[in-house]
Amino acid sequence: MGQKYSELNEKLQEFIKQQKIFFVATAAPEGRVNLSPKGMDSFRIISANKIIWLNLTGSGNETAAHLLESNRITVMFCAVEGTPMILRLYGRATVFHPRDDEWNTLAAMFPPIAGARQFIEMDIDLVQTSCGMGVPYFDYMGDRQQLTDWAEKKGDAGLQQYWSDKNQVSLDGKPTGIFEP
Repeated sequence: MGQKYSELNEKLQEFIKQQKIFFVATAAPEGRVNLSPKGMDSFRIISANKIIWLNLTGSGNETAAHLLESNRITVMFCAVEGTPMILRLYGRATVFHPRDDEWNTLAAMFPPIAGARQFIEMDIDLVQTSCGMGVPYFDYMGDRQQLTDWAEKKGDAGLQQYWSDKNQVSLDGKPTGIFEP
């Protein structure tokens, strides 16, 4: 059933490319654990031990806050169609903001998406699969457009204000680093 790997082999990379949703889990040493669903065209495999995703503006910024205190992270994919499988990536992550030198290089890997807030780069130290036979089937109908429509309507100045109002601290009052290193 479940297997452990030190890196993403070609079969697992292909599995990831077929998925439409993934989940990200982080936790600071104290406080709440965060688990967030992610989607859209926001995930890239850089190598067998490195991935990156584009983190879009949302109601919170828990991942960034947690990674400032503890850079451990888990990313999970689960098949909702075809052969069942759950795939977890364990490792350490770094957050990159628009102010960082790496931003333009990372942004070139993705189509422009309104509301781009951070890139999260993960170094994978363990890959684990499990059966996924308890995960139900779902039909993919397409990406939702509400988030990008909302971000486009806000514009750059509106997004900056939203980040100031809603994305500077986590649920536990921890800083997210959205404006300062």
